[in-house]
Amino acid sequence: MHIWAILCHLLALLWIPLAGLIFLGIPLYLPFFNILGPLIIWLWKRSNSPWVDLQGRESLNFQLSLVIYSLIIIFISLLLVILTCVINLIISHSDHHVDVDNVFGMLSSILFGLIFMIAILQAILVPFAALKAYKGKYYRYPLTIRFL
Repeated sequence: MHIWAILCHLLALLWIPLAGLIFLGIPLYLPFFNILGPLIIWLWKRSNSPWVDLQGRESLNFQLSLVIYSLIIIFISLLLVILTCVINLIISHSDHHVDVDNVFGMLSSILFGLIFMIAILQAILVPFAALKAYKGKYYRYPLTIRFL
């Protein structure tokens, strides 16, 4: 049963090679794909093993938390872009001018930086949790909202 517990964690990283297909010119859009693999394993095997149930819930809670954090970052970024446009429209009638290109560049850099940090966090913690599951030790992901 350890293999199913390990897969509950590792299948969350399946989006990484699939996202690489975008760089090859293959437009692939799979929202929430980091949740799909762990969810399938957890729903399929949770009644057979309390260990898989525990590991599946932990993996899903972490992945759902990452999705929510990403959506919050995107929402705040969109609000900042709208606010920048509104400020630019308001002061465009005066002598002052906001360089919108610089503001958009800065905001997009911050957005991609935060999303990149979330992806790095996932890429480090998921294999660590899978290794702990392989050894039969319970691991609680940090910064996780407990949904399940």
